[in-house]
Amino acid sequence: MGNTIQTKEQLARLWTDIYTPGGKPDWSHILPYYDEHIIFRDSVQEIHGKAEFQAMTERLIARSKNLRMEVKNTARNGHVIFLEWEMIISYKKYPSSSVYGSSRVTLNEVGKIIEQRDYYDLWGDIFDNIPRFGKLYRKFMHKKFG
Repeated sequence: MGNTIQTKEQLARLWTDIYTPGGKPDWSHILPYYDEHIIFRDSVQEIHGKAEFQAMTERLIARSKNLRMEVKNTARNGHVIFLEWEMIISYKKYPSSSVYGSSRVTLNEVGKIIEQRDYYDLWGDIFDNIPRFGKLYRKFMHKKFG
């Protein structure tokens, strides 16, 4: 079946192929697997519709110098696939840093991605890579949130 997700392994391959070695990320091969009415949400934003989702990917491409994804684990329960991942990103003026997270991807009845929810600690993972500041941030978080 063309442009539908059949297995968690297929989704993991598509996910990691987004990030070209030594170059800019490219979502063109995976966008056809998203439903026109995709709902995407992460710790920064909520997006409705494939056009807005594609615009978000283009903003990420413009901001990053290099970006790649490593899928560590996958699990599937019916129409829901979970991916645990590490995203290694280099912004134009900063060294590479890793962001660790997971994504819950929900497929519709024909196998298109209808919902994606990404979970990660963006600021903690970025701040960890800034000398001295990372330790202060973690100390603050521990003091305030236990």
